Amino acid sequence: MAQFETSMFQWKDGERRVRESLPDERMAMDRVVDHVLAELRRRLGGPFTIDELVELYDQGTAWCTDIAYSVAPGAPWAWDARTTADAAFGRYVREASDYAGGRRLDPRPAD
Repeated sequence: MAQFETSMFQWKDGERRVRESLPDERMAMDRVVDHVLAELRRRLGGPFTIDELVELYDQGTAWCTDIAYSVAPGAPWAWDARTTADAAFGRYVREASDYAGGRRLDPRPAD
């Protein structure tokens, strides 16, 4: 659970940094985030859990930086994985099967 909370903090911070960036910079960042989201969908496939997303994140985000270089080669501010990758993960977690409005659903069956 602690890893999820740490990851969520980082992901929300990435979303905030994108949201608060200058308009011209944000356009490039949003393009990168969109491409990272598409790659997340490809890598995780159909339904996924928060744990699966956190595990992928823990494996590293260098691949996100590679995407950023190719999508926004003239926008070095969009290459920072702490911003664009974290924002993408933060947006994608909302599609996890065990995510509900900012919290993880309890995996234990109800009595």
